[in-house]
Amino acid sequence: MRIAFLAAPEGVEQVELTEPWQAVEAAGHEPVLVSTRPGRIQAFDHLDKADTFPVDAVVRETSPDSFDALVLPGGVASPDFLRLDEKAVAFARSFFDHGRPVAAICHAPWLLVEADVVRGRELTSWPSLRTDIRNAGGTWVDEQVKVCDNGPNKLVTSRKPGDLKAFCETFLKVFADQGTG
Repeated sequence: MRIAFLAAPEGVEQVELTEPWQAVEAAGHEPVLVSTRPGRIQAFDHLDKADTFPVDAVVRETSPDSFDALVLPGGVASPDFLRLDEKAVAFARSFFDHGRPVAAICHAPWLLVEADVVRGRELTSWPSLRTDIRNAGGTWVDEQVKVCDNGPNKLVTSRKPGDLKAFCETFLKVFADQGTG
């Protein structure tokens, strides 16, 4: 499988990028870092700058059709920046439009709210997004990992870095079960 990881140029929570990335590689799949600008993205460890990572593809120059699935790492700033970028919003929405699986953790569902794809869906996130998800027509649950198939695709969501092990195991299984590889 070729799996897009969408992150803004700044503000992704490093562990929410690196652990799923490593899980995808360990499973024999190809992770691809997609961002809104070329160069490198600046990851964070909560509010402190962490490492930088090279961008493999720019969202305005790549087709969602070239990917089998999408992973949205969290961090407070990255999803907030992404939801202000029309191309990033359209990129994420296209996975829902084409029935491809999506996995999002922590604050990443903010982008899904902006893409108007949570209506009628059940998902989890960092607790502060609860009201945003409800206002967008979704049902928020406080669970380590939630898999929702009430829609055009499978949606895997998780709450926080402490849920990463379960998040990675679950989205890899869901992606494989979708026959996207």
